[in-house]
Amino acid sequence: MNGKTMRRVYMDNHATTEVDPRVVEAMLPCFSETYGNSGSRNHAFGWEAEALVDEARERVAKVIGAKAKEIIFTSGATESDNLALKGVVEFYKEKGNHIITATTEHKAILDTCKALERKGLATVTYLPVDAFGLIDLDALRSSITDETILISIMHANNEIGTIQPLHEIGKIAKERGVLFHTDATQGAGKIPVDVEAMGIDLLSMSAHKIYGPKGVGALYVRARNPRVRLTPQLDGGGQERGFRSGTLNVPGIVGLGKAMQVAGEVMEGENERLLRLRERLRQGIMGKLDEVFLNGHPMQRLPGNLNISFAFVEGESLLMGLKDIAVSSGSACTSATLEPSYVLKALGIGDELAHTSIRFGLGRFNTEEEVDYVAERVVHEVNRLREMSPLYEMAREGIDLKTFNWARE
Repeated sequence: MNGKTMRRVYMDNHATTEVDPRVVEAMLPCFSETYGNSGSRNHAFGWEAEALVDEARERVAKVIGAKAKEIIFTSGATESDNLALKGVVEFYKEKGNHIITATTEHKAILDTCKALERKGLATVTYLPVDAFGLIDLDALRSSITDETILISIMHANNEIGTIQPLHEIGKIAKERGVLFHTDATQGAGKIPVDVEAMGIDLLSMSAHKIYGPKGVGALYVRARNPRVRLTPQLDGGGQERGFRSGTLNVPGIVGLGKAMQVAGEVMEGENERLLRLRERLRQGIMGKLDEVFLNGHPMQRLPGNLNISFAFVEGESLLMGLKDIAVSSGSACTSATLEPSYVLKALGIGDELAHTSIRFGLGRFNTEEEVDYVAERVVHEVNRLREMSPLYEMAREGIDLKTFNWARE
């Protein structure tokens, strides 16, 4: 297939996803038929909207093994993360103020932790990760003190796809009586998660990562064993059990509920298909190029995630050469910066190689034809750029660039 027959391939599904037509269909009546305020309890328009919200709450809860009343609707995972961390720190301040998280968390967690530190409200331990992006469970265990009130470790990493061992983390948290929060933005609705089996007390998620609309998400808040309490970050009408005031975004909530319902129904088959596509893409690229490296865990990763570093190729130049293909050189939320990915640096990858990384995010609507096209284009562009690289030629000739004497005669 040549470039003239295909344009605009989307492979950035960790940044956002196309809204599934089934989700759009479920949302449309909310704009013209069931458009009432779900908080209006004195007429049918409000009751109908409230019923839709209740149904969505049930759908979200079912997929993660929770109870409907434990689902709090928010504007997205960033708000959910903020509510979880700040809400716990403020409510449990008499018990302690220590949080444990990891260096590879999303900025919604890291920046919230830093804000709490700056205000003197919390002390934070940032656990390192190994070369695959996994935390050390013994390091987690030894980091817990009498002041620890919360462990926050993400489900699956948004850049490298590595899946953390939530079962084991939840068990450690329970043994020590510490609350466990997970940012499951990339996991919930994509891979199995069970808040009961995993000992999760708080879980953040977002609709637009799972073929739902942007601007809506949820926070799971455990109701018993233990009952988790939070200090609200938004005050007002007392909606969402008082945790999150504000008129509910009924169309968005319906979209999230439908997206989760569809995800639960198709997850197993979809993951098998995505894994096949990912491996086809990986082999199509790595089988034809040398000096390319897989970032993240080779097996314990999201089925649709492929993060590769291309030595002797500048990542931004490669992206420019692939401008008809939507991929990412890092997290979508930090792609405006020229700094190398902090996630890749946490894995021990040097700045030069980190700058060459590309994240391919395969999703529900990608096809084998697109995978083959992308692999062909990537191989072509990498070879083209390397032809202009004297460093690549030197490396091919067996010259060790690390020890090479660059001094002029």
